[in-house]
Amino acid sequence: MKAPFALAMAWRESRGSRRRLALYLSSVSLGVAALVAINSFRTNVTASVHAQARTLLGADLELRSRSPFPDSVAAVLDSLHRSGAPLARVTSFASMALASRTGRTRLVDVRAVAGGFPFYGTIATAPPGQWATFRDRRAVLVDPAVLVYLDAAPGDTLQIGDARFAIAGVVTDAPGDVALWSAIGPRVFLPAAYLDETHLLRFGSLAQYRAYFQLPEDAVQRFLNRHNKLFQRYQISSETVAEQEEDLTRDLGRLARYLGLVGLIALLLGGLGVASAVNVFVLDKLDSAALLRCLGARQRTVLMVYLLQAIALGLVGAGAGVILGVIVQAVLPAVLGGLLPLDVSVTLQWSTILAGLGIGAGTAALFALLPLLQLREVSPLRVLRRELDLGAGARAARPWRLAVYGVMLIGLVGLARWQAPRPVVGYAFAVAVLVSTAALWLTAKGLIWATRRWFPRRASYVVRQGIANLFRPQNQTVAVVLAIGFGVFLITTLYVVQRSLIDQIALDARPDRPNLVFFDIQVDEKDGIARILRARSVRPVDVTPIVPARMARVNGRPIDSLAADSSRRRSPWALRREYRNTYRDTLVSSERLVAGSWWSAARRAGELPRISVEEELATEAGLRVGDRVTWNVQGVPVETRVASLRQVSWARFQPNFFVVFEPGVLESAPQTYVVMARSEDPVARAELQRDVTLTYSNVASLDLTLVQRTLDGVVSKVTLAIRFMALFSIASGLVILIGALTASRLQRVREAVLLKTLGASGAQVRWIFLTEYCAWGSLAAMTSVLLASAAGWAVMTRLFELPFRLPALPLLAVWIAVCGVVAAVGLAHSRAVVRGTPLALWRELSE
Repeated sequence: MKAPFALAMAWRESRGSRRRLALYLSSVSLGVAALVAINSFRTNVTASVHAQARTLLGADLELRSRSPFPDSVAAVLDSLHRSGAPLARVTSFASMALASRTGRTRLVDVRAVAGGFPFYGTIATAPPGQWATFRDRRAVLVDPAVLVYLDAAPGDTLQIGDARFAIAGVVTDAPGDVALWSAIGPRVFLPAAYLDETHLLRFGSLAQYRAYFQLPEDAVQRFLNRHNKLFQRYQISSETVAEQEEDLTRDLGRLARYLGLVGLIALLLGGLGVASAVNVFVLDKLDSAALLRCLGARQRTVLMVYLLQAIALGLVGAGAGVILGVIVQAVLPAVLGGLLPLDVSVTLQWSTILAGLGIGAGTAALFALLPLLQLREVSPLRVLRRELDLGAGARAARPWRLAVYGVMLIGLVGLARWQAPRPVVGYAFAVAVLVSTAALWLTAKGLIWATRRWFPRRASYVVRQGIANLFRPQNQTVAVVLAIGFGVFLITTLYVVQRSLIDQIALDARPDRPNLVFFDIQVDEKDGIARILRARSVRPVDVTPIVPARMARVNGRPIDSLAADSSRRRSPWALRREYRNTYRDTLVSSERLVAGSWWSAARRAGELPRISVEEELATEAGLRVGDRVTWNVQGVPVETRVASLRQVSWARFQPNFFVVFEPGVLESAPQTYVVMARSEDPVARAELQRDVTLTYSNVASLDLTLVQRTLDGVVSKVTLAIRFMALFSIASGLVILIGALTASRLQRVREAVLLKTLGASGAQVRWIFLTEYCAWGSLAAMTSVLLASAAGWAVMTRLFELPFRLPALPLLAVWIAVCGVVAAVGLAHSRAVVRGTPLALWRELSE
């Protein structure tokens, strides 16, 4: 029999099965849709970054410094400007803004602008045209959030430090704008000519100084190469258009690839749905295959007839998935809009679409081939003996099955490697899938063995019958536990990782936690701040001194020498940055010693002052307990010894530091203070901030409850993107559940016929089925939850290198919910079987 016969038979055989294989189509479609949407979106992002790179930076070169540019650097910048290169400067820092009319205050991101920034792109304002004119007068432009928080309007007066400005308008759009950034720190743009009048840049103030240049592309790198040593000496960092394009492409691409792994999960779940649906299809076609064999069809012809159906339907399902994926691709920029610093142009990616079609059809064919191999071994004798033992045929098909498993393994590793942000992530993902599958298979086999070994002989009749179904011949225990368990494992792992990540950025939830922080307090202002707090009946929770300093030497070696030493891996950033240190005699609740000892006893004569270093910083800087570190504290060298290493929980909202000095070392050094307090009344907090701002304009304050709400918005944006993609996995999981229960329908019908013929009532049959379904769901869910916990721990600690927190109660809820869903879907699927009469069920079996 030739290929045209196989095609004709495949078409004829499919006519009666197309509706029943809709489950098969949906399984493929969901996985393909997820992959096409994410990979097309990633390509769109890369193209948009490339097209908008100059606009995002606003210049060809940006130089940044945490302190004013020294004279030698300023001379270089002025020389380049005099040679004809346009120059703009922006000084940014946090400060309080006070609306004179309403009396409201808000911590804002002040940006003092000088020059023609931006050189590329435009800043849109309302009223229009204000960006070009506001620098010629005493006026500011603000983010819309500033007007909302301060209940202000254009034309109102805004006080920044000791200076007052008229609100000229609102910045409605700016290059590289991210809505969530402006929600956390809304911006106020003011002319740099009036910056000194604010009197805000004092000792200890955190400010960033930027210089922007417009240069020919080939001149940027020459300029940086010529002055690289000078910039390194003064810790001046630079960013070019090419560097920003590379950074954005890498970061956004990594986000897309992580979401792509979610899509790959949906595809694997879709493959299981395919296997479940085709298995039901095969059970129905065994007689047709036997008849074809009687008519002279060879084994491979029979297999080809139904494999062609699978491939064709896989292509149709993949095509539907591509259409859905293109729709999702158009929606994703809106879903992730608050997280993206650019406008993503949506274009069709034909290479991704073709890849999706190929991957979808290939996945469908592979997962369908396993159950289809049963048709290859069907004997012509089945036409006469329907219960013919297929054991010999199954053994003959074993090499083919092993080959299919090998191809599936190679495909899984290849897809995971292609989709993952790093090779190790892809390989880890593939290993996790294999380990979870093996664990679920062992669980199912263990369930069969355990129920046979410890059968509950004293239980009621319906319970005994339900438990016996788990190990009787032709049972579906392994298939159902694998299908349900694998879907639950993948989806629950997503949830566990998501919850752990959210916990890492969640604020301290203690009822007595501080909710108000004042910083940049000068030494002579500390007592005045305390009086203002007492006047409002607010007690400071914590008063922390801050002393800025830089590392000068480690074990006698200069920092520049250590940074250039390639024999040991040290981070130049960790060695050269300025640290804001403190001193105290005790550990705080967010710290835990991991090496060395705390200074519980007084320092002996001649002993170096002791410091405690945060463990990750110690790794980056190459520091160990016992090392000598010499600090430059405002020009004064202070030599210390590393006495201990600490683990710090940065999520706790209290002053945390990389380096803590023992008391008696920094008390006389120039320093500022941070004061944390708690007030239950939001109106009292606002009035307290206003009083402090009016008395000490340089002191900034922050209502942490506002930060909590803002971070909740950020988290909701991130989790929305994850949940948006997880919907594909959840839908595929439901498809798998229905398919697995459909595969066991024939078994249900046979049992119901026998039980009802022997006199069992419909209620008894229902309870027998319910016992079996609950056992399946309970074992599959329990194994999946345990595997998901282990996988979540591995992802958090090994991949993200963050602490892991087990959400025990939600996982218990997942277990109960899965048991309930399996039981509900199973009973709903078996409703006709339970209600049918023995005669009607006998007729169904004989058809």
